[in-house]
Amino acid sequence: MKHIMNKKSKCSKLLLGTLMIGLLTHSSTLVSQDLPVKPNIVIIFADDLGYGDLSSYGHPTIHTPNLDRMASEGQKWTNFYVGASVCTPSRAALMTGRLPVRNGLTSAKVGVFFPDSHNGIPTEEITIAEQLKSAGYATGMVGKWHLGHKDEYLPTNHGFDDYYGIPYSNDMDHTGKITSMEQYFGRYTDTYEERTPEEFNVPIIRGTKVVERPAQQNTLTKRYTEEAVKWISDHKKGPFFMYLAHSLPHVPLFVSDEFRGTSKRGLYGDVVEEIDHGVGKILDLLKSEGLDKNTIVIFTSDNGPWLSTGISGGSAGPLFEGKGTTWEGGMREPGIFWGPGYIKPKLVTGMGTTMDLFNTFSNLAEVPMPTDREMDGIDLSPVLFGDEESPRNEVFYYRGPELYAVRVGAYKAHFITEAGYKLDTREEHNPPLLFNIEEDPSEKYDLAKKQPEEITKIMQVVKEHNSNMVKGPDLLKDRG
Repeated sequence: MKHIMNKKSKCSKLLLGTLMIGLLTHSSTLVSQDLPVKPNIVIIFADDLGYGDLSSYGHPTIHTPNLDRMASEGQKWTNFYVGASVCTPSRAALMTGRLPVRNGLTSAKVGVFFPDSHNGIPTEEITIAEQLKSAGYATGMVGKWHLGHKDEYLPTNHGFDDYYGIPYSNDMDHTGKITSMEQYFGRYTDTYEERTPEEFNVPIIRGTKVVERPAQQNTLTKRYTEEAVKWISDHKKGPFFMYLAHSLPHVPLFVSDEFRGTSKRGLYGDVVEEIDHGVGKILDLLKSEGLDKNTIVIFTSDNGPWLSTGISGGSAGPLFEGKGTTWEGGMREPGIFWGPGYIKPKLVTGMGTTMDLFNTFSNLAEVPMPTDREMDGIDLSPVLFGDEESPRNEVFYYRGPELYAVRVGAYKAHFITEAGYKLDTREEHNPPLLFNIEEDPSEKYDLAKKQPEEITKIMQVVKEHNSNMVKGPDLLKDRG
């Protein structure tokens, strides 16, 4: 009898296994059939724009109708993160699909690359542009690079066919003398409307050649849009990848005459609304050329608002803090995915990161993922093109080479906290601070004493994460 029961049990398990395999195969087939093959891809990346700076994300006076249209026709993600809270490491994460601590594009001493930096993105790093180029994509970049200004580090030597833009932040190459942090920030909190392009000897580069210096920043956003529109028109036969990385609304704020004084939010709002206008130009082009059915457009930003610049900085909305910190306001950004032919319109509250774009687009382009290195992205296709929940359940918040915080599901533990641009504010927490950031997105109510079991779960994730962590050498520290 026992033998018969075991036999029945084995048969049942076999049947169940067969059914499960069939269901999984069927599910995979459905997903596979729904996936676009080699769609055109456009990433629009803002600089220092906060979570709360778009009208579709709750801003009361900045009017962004084109981005709002993208959100209503596509997917609006409310838990979308960047790889770091400052420029260079955040852009490195987007380009490589890896935490920047792995490849040395972050530092404990220097936040970002400067005009006198010695290094740039390592040759052995594989960029998303190189991935797509290997699948036959035309690849173009317009805007701010900030992964090294020397020829060997510029976009055209890292997977892009064409490049037009400034190699680092628009506040660098300052022609005057700055003697203190107070003086630096005072230029943006008090006299921000008096800034002129001539104060910043920032170059515009085409390919690897300087074509303008100083960059006439009042028309920079307008010209970036025009360059991107022309490049897309020239490559409309596809497949193409356009990376449009706006230099603004990073300070100093500049705007073209047609947008100056048009926003209720002052100069900062003028700048954001001009970027939004450019987004509309690109969407209009895609529709007029019939490319909207086979193109995916993504809009996000590199990090949270630079709050130290006062009225010249943006808003993180309900999130706490901003640029330079590992609080939510520093690393959670608007994340909008648009593609009328592919993207299923909905509000997505699951987690995603800019690093996930590497995996997602590699999959769509049918390019194998690198297997000789740790990757930190996750393919978001099941959410973008189907009805599944986001496969991402963890976010790691690094500041420089140190892990300051980790989110697992709804809970986030802070091991270290520190203000973005104030000295002597570092605090280590043992036990860590604990927040349920689904219930408490502003990170106000510490649950460490009430729910220590959640800290235990997070510590296990940290242990596993650290077991695979090999940190790269600091490439940002060498200057002068």
